Amino acid sequence: QVQLVESGGGLVQAGGSLRLSCAASGRTLRRFAMGWFRQAPGKEREFVAVISWSGGNTYYADSVKGRFAISRDNAKNTVYLQMNSLKPEDTAVYTCAVGGSSWSSQDPDEYDYWGQGTQVTVSS
Repeated sequence: QVQLVESGGGLVQAGGSLRLSCAASGRTLRRFAMGWFRQAPGKEREFVAVISWSGGNTYYADSVKGRFAISRDNAKNTVYLQMNSLKPEDTAVYTCAVGGSSWSSQDPDEYDYWGQGTQVTVSS
């Protein structure tokens, strides 16, 4: 059984930065893509970013492209989301997920395991 624990969320002013971490236990994740999703109150879950098993390929939602960066450290079984130039509309619960293969798309159905999420609040 895979367990994912996110950390690094918090309250930040608009224009600020946060770095989220997602630590996995229970199984090595080096063969699987990892993704970040977010869900704001009253809204559906939204894809944020995905990284391939090797870290060589990434893909971002248009809303975060150029501001967010996803990375991973397979030796630590951890994936990161560096968030810069944060905006109030980035406020949401951010959740990491393990893909079912070496690469996954924006489709949440392609992800097998999910964390509990960490709250990010951006004040204006």
